[in-house]
Amino acid sequence: MAIPILHFWEKYFYNHDEGLGSTYERFIINKVLYDILAKYDIKSVLETPAFGFTGLSGINSLGIALKGVSVTVIEENPTRLELMQKIWSLYDVDISFDMPAGRKYDMSWNFSALWFVDDLQSFLSQLSDITNKVILIMVPNRTGLGYLHQKFTGKNDLKALLKEENICPQVFVPMLKKLGWNMIQTSYIDCPLWPDIGMSKEDFLRKLKLSFLIKQRQKNNHCLTILDYYSGKDPDMKDRLGKLDAFERFAPNLFKKIWAHHRYFLFVSM
Repeated sequence: MAIPILHFWEKYFYNHDEGLGSTYERFIINKVLYDILAKYDIKSVLETPAFGFTGLSGINSLGIALKGVSVTVIEENPTRLELMQKIWSLYDVDISFDMPAGRKYDMSWNFSALWFVDDLQSFLSQLSDITNKVILIMVPNRTGLGYLHQKFTGKNDLKALLKEENICPQVFVPMLKKLGWNMIQTSYIDCPLWPDIGMSKEDFLRKLKLSFLIKQRQKNNHCLTILDYYSGKDPDMKDRLGKLDAFERFAPNLFKKIWAHHRYFLFVSM
C-alpha cells in the first residue's frame, strides 16, 4: 500500500519511472493473469475500477492485451482517462474505454482498487451481471507489516478518502457467493525481498548488499518501467527482476501473511 499516491498519481504519466517495487509487482500480477487466461480460455477482460495503488495508472491489463485479449478499462476521472489513453495508444492492442450496454466479459478484475467503490454491493452485483467466467479481486494484504505501518502513518487519508471495509475478504467474499460465485483460490502475492514500506527499494537492497541487482536501473538513467519491457527496449527486465522472487516461490504462507504486499481471490461462476 502507498497512500501518498492519492496525491501524486499524475506525475507517473510524465516520468514513467515506477521504481523497483511497482515494476516487480507488475510482473507478479501478470503471472497470475496469464495463468487464468490459459486455464479458462479468456478472450475478453474488463478492468474496473482502473485506479489502484500502483505507479502508472491504468496499465494493469496492458500485459494481457498484448497477448491478444480484448480489454476494456473503465476510468471515471476525465484527466486520468485522457492520460491513460495516450499510454495505451502507443500499443497495437484491442482496447476500449467504454462499456456498451449488454456487453459481457469472460473475466472481470481489479487491483488494489475496491476501496474506491462507493456502494460495494451494487458494484459487485453489476460486475456479476456482465461477467461470464471469472472474477479476480486483488487487494492489499491487511495482515502485512507494511500495510499496518502505512495504515497508521496514513490514517487520516485512509479514513477520509478510502473505504477500507471494501477490501476485507469477510465483506466481499460472502457478497460474491450470494451472487452465485464460488471462491476457488486465494493466495498471498507480491512478496519480494523488501518490506511494503515507503522507502526506495533500491536503497533497501543496498542495505542488504544486493546492489548488483539494480545495476541495469543505473544504466537506464534511473528509470525503471515495465513499459520498456513491453516495447522491447529492455527485453531482459523480466529475467533480471525474477532474481528477486525467492520469497515469492519458497516462503511459507505463515511468513507471506506478514510480509506479502497483496492477496488475490479468484471466483468462478457456480
